Amino acid sequence: MPQILFAFILSSVLALSAGTNGQISGRITDWISGNELPGVEIRIDQIGVLEKTDRHGKYLFKNLAPGRYTLHFSEKGYQNKTLKDVLVIADSVTTVDVRLVAVSTGQQPKFHKMATTAEVARAGELLIPVEPVPIDWNTEEYEKINESGYFDVLDKPLSTFAADVDAASYANARRFILQDQLPYKDVVRSEEFINYFDYDYQQPEAGQPLSINLEYGECPWNSGHRLVHIGLQSKLLKKQDQKPSNLVFLLDVSGSMDDPKKLPLLKQAFRLLTEQLSSQDKVSIVVYAGNAGLVLPATPGSAKTVILDALERLQAGGSTAGGEGIQLAYRVARDNFINKGNNRVILATDGDFNVGISSTSELTRFIEARRDEGIFLTILGFGMGNYKDHRLQELADRGNGHHAYIDNILEARKVLVNEITATLYTIARDVKIQVEFNPAQVQSYRLIGYENRRLEDKDFKDDTKDAGEIGAGHTVTALYEIIPAGAAATDNTTDLKYQDRVLKPGSVNNNEILTVKIRYKEPEGGSSKEFSDVLSGQPKIVRQSSENFRFSAAVAEFAMILRDSEFKGSSNLKQVKELAGSAMGTDPFGYRAEFLTLVDRVTLLMKPSQED
Repeated sequence: MPQILFAFILSSVLALSAGTNGQISGRITDWISGNELPGVEIRIDQIGVLEKTDRHGKYLFKNLAPGRYTLHFSEKGYQNKTLKDVLVIADSVTTVDVRLVAVSTGQQPKFHKMATTAEVARAGELLIPVEPVPIDWNTEEYEKINESGYFDVLDKPLSTFAADVDAASYANARRFILQDQLPYKDVVRSEEFINYFDYDYQQPEAGQPLSINLEYGECPWNSGHRLVHIGLQSKLLKKQDQKPSNLVFLLDVSGSMDDPKKLPLLKQAFRLLTEQLSSQDKVSIVVYAGNAGLVLPATPGSAKTVILDALERLQAGGSTAGGEGIQLAYRVARDNFINKGNNRVILATDGDFNVGISSTSELTRFIEARRDEGIFLTILGFGMGNYKDHRLQELADRGNGHHAYIDNILEARKVLVNEITATLYTIARDVKIQVEFNPAQVQSYRLIGYENRRLEDKDFKDDTKDAGEIGAGHTVTALYEIIPAGAAATDNTTDLKYQDRVLKPGSVNNNEILTVKIRYKEPEGGSSKEFSDVLSGQPKIVRQSSENFRFSAAVAEFAMILRDSEFKGSSNLKQVKELAGSAMGTDPFGYRAEFLTLVDRVTLLMKPSQED
């Protein structure tokens, strides 16, 4: 008998499917070569049904009653494998991907590339028939998003929220779609979809860090409703105006990072960032696994070979002392602090903290204290299977940085090359947006997205309340769907016994829709500044609106479809594509063109009834 090994990765991904029963699907590949394995037999105990993988290594069991099933995988030259308690949920697809590794001293299994001793050793395996510890179930974590409904303007005339430039949600959802899976609903944060893209806004006036750009038009997915487009543009930062950077790369090299989409991609990403550094910058590298350690002391950015060599030597293994790594990284950043410079820790991880300071609340308090000392935190997420989305987003928010998800080398180039100044250099801190609606023109409104960025109205002028940061050259976009005054009421407003709902006389005789107020702090300032703008006039019909308006509306509509939002109205993918296709702009890096391909893929993945 040849000596045989196997390894598998099992993940459970839920997506919409037809009928009240569920499905099990997956793909079976060779662990070493990555080749698909056709003809593998998969049998389900409870129903006795046998399926085989097709020429692409894929299989599918349809019309399974909800419950738990036992799957048996068998293929000549590979050890048989049994997986128990595979959960099937109604109207969902449970994805079970299996990776088989076989090492043979005799006849090779078909489609298998012989593994060398070194390859097997790097995989943490032994040349004996033992079963490795599997990555059992998908442990990715996402916070539940509760979309807020419409607010009556007479009851709540103010809407207040923190600016947000994060775009991790879009890149993460794209990862699902490119793997032919619909993302979980709570992967999709509408504002991060919208803010993934740049928009052609007016640059700020001299001496101002931000400009306000307003537009008013028809709502594409709700006849009779209107859409308000609010865009902020931060000033560009010329090369000679960029402050020297003290960067600490805090890199997760734990065992969970041993995957082609994790540590190898991480190395490629940080190579790109290293190439952008100048002699005035300095870089330190801290890694963490079972323990944290300094692998590169502060090194000038001009010593690129030294930095790249240190990155190349990194290997994955061990547990994840994330808390200990953060403590060491901030200590190194403090030891090399540059007065009036850009002092920043850049954490790259899959989010799996399980040793050291492991609770989000403890990490948050620690990071907030360092933020107040002038050391900011940027977080880059990698990989799949155990990604902790909400934790990374919250830590980046508390650290006055932003959260990006790197799913491929092109996204690494976007974040660390094309948008490097926006990623590293903060132009405005604690940016808050407050909108006051005119009840003579607007009956009710809802802010699309920003659910975890909402603020109390009283927080707007409270400089102790943390808000969002905006980097150099960044744009921030927000959309409000509004119901104009005089439209049919959306709910039953309670009559008040002790007061009247009345308008100020001046509000009736003007055509102002709303007033936008912005508060922000200078990067090193302690007190906030405020400026404002007014939106007035009649709504534009969609085809006469700007490319900014049409493209952002298309992206918002796409996000609502993926979320199956109760507010999606008549949204459909055909309309999304037509609207976005009419507003491609210059698109120098092809991000908008890629959006159209994602719409096409989702159209194929969704049920026919959702396609139009």
